[in-house]
Amino acid sequence: MRGPLPKQIVNKIEHREPHLDQEILVTRASGEEQRLVFSYKTTGEETTNAVGGATAKSRARWEGAELVIESWMEAGGRELYFKDHWSLSDDGQTLVLAHRDDALAGQTVVHEKTG
Repeated sequence: MRGPLPKQIVNKIEHREPHLDQEILVTRASGEEQRLVFSYKTTGEETTNAVGGATAKSRARWEGAELVIESWMEAGGRELYFKDHWSLSDDGQTLVLAHRDDALAGQTVVHEKTG
């Protein structure tokens, strides 16, 4: 992640094909929280979501068992491109987000299921 590592990230995903909702709660070391909400009404189609004061255009699609979400946005006068590769472990307890070929290339986040 860009900037200091957060204290905690809670990622809630609800998927009922073709609809996908994602809510991310980031808690910084200072205790400050940032909530991001993304909604993809139909996988495979472009959607628009607000991110901070910016607008992101995104497209979520399945590549086999992996969910790929591509997003384009402008922030601080820069064009940003993100390509999230989401995969779930066979036991359903670990969700991995990998950035392989985007603005955050090389970064991986591992989420452990808690309930």
